[in-house]
Amino acid sequence: MINITWNDIKWVKNISFKKFKPTKTNLLLLEKKLKFTVRGENFLEFKREQIINEIKRYFPEYLSLRKEFLDLYKQAIKKLFKTYEDMGTRNFYLISKMSKIQFAPKVSIEYIKQMGIIIPSIKYKLKEEKQLPAYSFENTSHHLDDLIKILINLFQTLNSLAEKEDMVLKYALNFKKLNRRINGLKNIIIPQLQQEIKIIKEILEEIDRENFVRLKKVKSLIIK
Repeated sequence: MINITWNDIKWVKNISFKKFKPTKTNLLLLEKKLKFTVRGENFLEFKREQIINEIKRYFPEYLSLRKEFLDLYKQAIKKLFKTYEDMGTRNFYLISKMSKIQFAPKVSIEYIKQMGIIIPSIKYKLKEEKQLPAYSFENTSHHLDDLIKILINLFQTLNSLAEKEDMVLKYALNFKKLNRRINGLKNIIIPQLQQEIKIIKEILEEIDRENFVRLKKVKSLIIK
C-alpha cells in the first residue's frame, strides 16, 4: 500500500492538476484524454512509417538523377572549353545571343498535395524553331552541336532533379517534425497523463478508505 500524505495532494494540485481536481469525473476525463493521445501517437507513427517508405522509394531515383546531372555538367564544361578554343569568346557569345531566336524554354510549376505535404511538379518544355538556325556550319566548331545536345539534356535533368530533391527534402523535414512530436507524446505527455491518473486513483482510494473508517467509527458510536 502506498501512503499518500497531504503534501502529495498539494504537489498534485500545484504541478499536475492546475485545472483538474482529484475527483472521479476528472479522472474519467484524464483517462479519455490518455486514450485520445495514445490514438494520436499511433496515427503519427503510422504516418511516419508511410513517409519512410516514400523516402525509400524516391531517394534512389534522386541519387540516380543527381549522378546523371553531374555527369552531364562535366561533359558540358569540357565541350564549352573546347568550343571556346575553336571559335573564340566573341563568336561564341554572338551565337549564344542568336540562339534565343531558335530556342524558347518554358517552365511551369504546379503544386500537388501528397500525404498532407505540398510538393511541386515542374514541367519543362523547350520550344525549338528548326526553320531559324542560330548559326551556320561555316566558321563554327564541331563541338558546338554536341554542346547544344548536352545542354538540352542537362536542363531537362536539372528540372527533374530539382523536383525530386525538393520532394525528398520536404519528406525528410516532415519526418523530423513527426519524430519530434511522437517523442514528445511518448516520453513526456503520455507518461505525465499516466502519472496523473495513477496519483488521482491513489488519492480517491485513500479518500474512500478514510470515509469507510469514519463511517465505521460513527456507526460504533451510534451503537454505543
